[in-house]
Amino acid sequence: MLRDQKTQIEVCSEFGKLEGVIIHTPGQEVEEMTPENAERALYSDILNLSVAAEEYSTFKNVLNKVTQTFEVKDLLSDILKIKEVKTALLKEICNNEGALDILGTLMEQDAPELARQLIQGVYLERNNLTRYLSQERFSLRPLHNFLFTRDASMSFGNEVLIGKMASKVRDREAVIMNAIFTNHPLIGTSTINPNTPENIANFPGISIEGGDFQVGRENVLVIGTGIRTSTQGIDFILENIKSKKGGMQHILIQELPDTPESFIHLDMVFTFLDADSCMVYQPLIMGTNRFHTIHIQIENGKVINIQEQKNLPKALKKLGIDMNPIQCGGGIDNWTQEREQWHSGANFLAFAPGKVIGYERNVHTIDELNRNGFQIIPAKDLLNGLCEIPDGKCVVTIPGSELARGGGGARCMSMPIRRKKI
Repeated sequence: MLRDQKTQIEVCSEFGKLEGVIIHTPGQEVEEMTPENAERALYSDILNLSVAAEEYSTFKNVLNKVTQTFEVKDLLSDILKIKEVKTALLKEICNNEGALDILGTLMEQDAPELARQLIQGVYLERNNLTRYLSQERFSLRPLHNFLFTRDASMSFGNEVLIGKMASKVRDREAVIMNAIFTNHPLIGTSTINPNTPENIANFPGISIEGGDFQVGRENVLVIGTGIRTSTQGIDFILENIKSKKGGMQHILIQELPDTPESFIHLDMVFTFLDADSCMVYQPLIMGTNRFHTIHIQIENGKVINIQEQKNLPKALKKLGIDMNPIQCGGGIDNWTQEREQWHSGANFLAFAPGKVIGYERNVHTIDELNRNGFQIIPAKDLLNGLCEIPDGKCVVTIPGSELARGGGGARCMSMPIRRKKI
């Protein structure tokens, strides 16, 4: 629950001091994965909830030391107490997922229990022959991926772009986040929602996920396109920027390969760390490859230039954002880089300029950060009072032996709603 006053959405960079972030502590929905349905749930393996929960608790406790955190389930419970919101949201979800037969039962639930069920799933009631013989376990399936709150909504300026998820199993995440940002009385924002029949018709093939969406500065977006964010999704973003008919806006596009699965989002190969440094998976971002980096300029409602660039750091430098690219895996060899990138070694969350959170398991990446002036702060030492956040650059290292198997890191598991302007 938001504390006591309205929070206005404002995110104009990836590294301004974090003042509010939405997270989701993983629960029973993770435990509902089986080897058979893991692939359908977009996982390559099943997670041990007890271990993942302990690791996530460390991550959340670190965030609570440096910013204000808001749980999805609490925000959802808040809006479900508003009768007309509850009715509209349940009708939309049940209609989308062919579960109108349970609408009446869901309407009878109180807000906290209903919020839990909408996230953890609603078991199929086997009260007739068809349901008795069904191979399906749920009327509404669990949202196994919701701990990665980054993907279903994206803050940019004082607006929130709702995700158009690439896989139908994640559609309800976007529906829930849209309902929260549209209806929560203590959140101030306006939403851009691609999930309308008109937008889907006008942009066939549209998909947009937050792992591909990064804010370089107020007028610079960096967006990845691949298996989760389509070119049509980026065209949708372009049209919305054009419709505002503002001053010069820049969008840098990084094309991503379809495989391996660790390249699903841009933030698995590139993240901002500070005003002058970024984390890169060097073979893709800096190396010679066939994946395009494209600069699109928009001014006064028109695209005035589209041009290919050598790579993201060089394209950013032309816009006055001079980045020191720090290599995931430490640049030791391709094998080490590939290994650490696979376990979200390039996926960092900046909670202030030059102050980031990442997995301790990626030791060569952490050492490379240290060589570039980032003091290493083990999360356990920070939480036990053995050290404090220093004035200079630092990397707070969190455990991630189990969480990393879900295919995401600290940035994936956080959805900032407010940052201080740089």
